[in-house]
Amino acid sequence: MDKISIEIMSGLVWPHITSLVGAESTDRKINFCAIAWISRVNARPPMIAASINPGHLTAELIAETEQFSVNFPSTKLVAKTDYAGLVTGKKLDKSALFDTFRGELEHAPMIKACPLVVECQLVQTIALPSNTLHISEVVGVYADEKIVVNGVPDPKKLDPILLTMPDNTYWSLGNPVGKAWSDGKKLKND
Repeated sequence: MDKISIEIMSGLVWPHITSLVGAESTDRKINFCAIAWISRVNARPPMIAASINPGHLTAELIAETEQFSVNFPSTKLVAKTDYAGLVTGKKLDKSALFDTFRGELEHAPMIKACPLVVECQLVQTIALPSNTLHISEVVGVYADEKIVVNGVPDPKKLDPILLTMPDNTYWSLGNPVGKAWSDGKKLKND
């Protein structure tokens, strides 16, 4: 099949897992922001990166304390997650939106209602033209017992919210289609 050239931003439509990034100021002001540009970026030590517009209060709080959380809501929290991304913490206090708990870090509030949460210590920031990439080391991971199978969170039970852009649509996770680092072995020539 022939390929056609399409507008660049229209072609960047792959799904992103939606998260709520939490941060807190030194004077205990908590904020959560919906962020879908999250990625694992290193294996050992485990590191993840969050790409956040520097104008967001969450980005400012991360710069202040160098700590944050990444909370993965289930599809049951789609309205609250979307709301946290629609309103700014600079004008509205979003701290009462979620019940929180703490792990090892003092300024990384985590959301009890999210089935999977990650506690992060900032390692490096990279200023990009429109966003800042916050690279962090994972300090702790907490999961609801009901989503853990053999010590690992089950993606189906996590029931994450996926986001596609530029159509700005939330999706749920589909069914598995294969096994990574395994299915391709049958194509190898021994």
